Amino acid sequence: MAKILADRKDNLFLVGRDPLKVQAVRKDLEIRGANIKGELKLDLNDWKRHEEILNEARKALGEIDTLLVAHGTFRSQKAGEKDFGVALQEFNDNLISSVSLLTIFGNYFELQNAGTIAVITSVAGDRGRKRNYIYGAAKAGLNVFLQGLRNRLYASQVKVVTIKPGFVDTPMTADLKKGFLFAKPTTVAKGIVRAIDQGKDCVYLPWFWRPILWVIRMIPERFFKRTNF
Repeated sequence: MAKILADRKDNLFLVGRDPLKVQAVRKDLEIRGANIKGELKLDLNDWKRHEEILNEARKALGEIDTLLVAHGTFRSQKAGEKDFGVALQEFNDNLISSVSLLTIFGNYFELQNAGTIAVITSVAGDRGRKRNYIYGAAKAGLNVFLQGLRNRLYASQVKVVTIKPGFVDTPMTADLKKGFLFAKPTTVAKGIVRAIDQGKDCVYLPWFWRPILWVIRMIPERFFKRTNF
């Protein structure tokens, strides 16, 4: 997605946990002609520094018109079943850290009476499945939080875009067996940019996940619990 925005000559402020990766992304984007106005290295579980993200981005960009929240982890479901500490970390990574960040930026955009907040969640949050219910529960919580935030900020002309990808061929899914449902990052990136530009409320990426999840949600629990999904 950053490459698409670089081609459009949008002004960007980068935030990431790994300094080497942030630098690599920045150099690649600058070669493409991107307008990188600044960067910040931090772990988003360090909630006390979230105000710093807003402040540094405002210094670099002046006015902020779009926030993309694109972070998370996908730990072993089995490990989380046996160790609450693993499950807790999964919730911190995929839900709590985002709630903190979105609270701060939601207040900023509300005062500005303009802006777009786009957040990558997951189709896994649409229904609890035995294979990934810890990760899915965290994403489900994030989905509901975004729904409420969207309703709250509607009167302030602030758009909140929920982005629900299915399987994407990235390092996060490196341990999963690839199949026909896997999408390329470039495909999903184009969908994200399009959803932001069009001010969508919620999008499934690729599109075919919407009917798939509709069917899955419609299966009665007494039958669904017997499946191996």
